[in-house]
Amino acid sequence: MKLPILNELKKHPKGLFVLFFLEVWERFSYYGMRAILVLFLVSNKNEANPGMGWDQNNALELYGWYTALVYIACIPGGLISDKFLGKKRSLIVGGWLLCFGHLSLALQSNFFFFLGLVLIILGVGLLKPNISSLVGHLY
Repeated sequence: MKLPILNELKKHPKGLFVLFFLEVWERFSYYGMRAILVLFLVSNKNEANPGMGWDQNNALELYGWYTALVYIACIPGGLISDKFLGKKRSLIVGGWLLCFGHLSLALQSNFFFFLGLVLIILGVGLLKPNISSLVGHLY
């Protein structure tokens, strides 16, 4: 039995599926961080909870900076891609930066926490503008 949807999927370029799942992974990362970042920052640090114990105003300020910088980083990320790395290499470098950023967040240290946020911002800055551009080049 042939499924008609399989015939429709075969009409699209092969690279579309890779770019689609890369975009899904990046968006999951971004919205996941948006969901838990403030909760992690305001929860009290104790043996059962590795939170940071910040007050709500400081946590929301960092959240605002993180959210803004993720989108602002797309401007230099696009320029770096156009002038130096190229679109495909920018996706690879951005993906690795994103991975290392999330791995860095797993370590319980203020240095690694802020390093992780910076790496995530840089990774998204390289990924976001180039995924859209590569999808446009496929069609």
